[in-house]
Amino acid sequence: MTPIPVTLQTARAFVAWTKRHLPPLQRATFAIGVATEDGTLVGVAIAGRPVARSFDDGFTVEVTRLSTDGTANACSALLGVAWRAARAMGNRRLITYTLASEPGTSLRAAGLRRVAERPARSGWNTPSRPRATHGADGIARVLWEIIAPFPGDGGAR
Repeated sequence: MTPIPVTLQTARAFVAWTKRHLPPLQRATFAIGVATEDGTLVGVAIAGRPVARSFDDGFTVEVTRLSTDGTANACSALLGVAWRAARAMGNRRLITYTLASEPGTSLRAAGLRRVAERPARSGWNTPSRPRATHGADGIARVLWEIIAPFPGDGGAR
């Protein structure tokens, strides 16, 4: 598989085609794709600022959508390419979420580690911030991350 640049419009269309149950993204920083040797697009990753304000520190990027057509190893390839792209832009941390029911094999293969379990919740609404319904409501999730070592710390983190 080969990493290829894709527009956000192309990435959104690919996600809509493969993951019809998710709402379209309103914002993103970059999108990346992977293709077969003959140039067929087999997967995309869309990344941007973290959805959770507590993670939005200026050095963290979140993969908010990752979608493939089922091609073997495409997920791991996309995560690896997204991490390299994020690092090239100065980011020090990449996060993403999976459903609690998913094993996370591709994430581990790309170097991410399981950080926390997020229980299912009834919605995003709070008295101070009324929100529309969201695709993740009522679904338990797992937070994953990969962190770049800080210079001079010997890679310990």
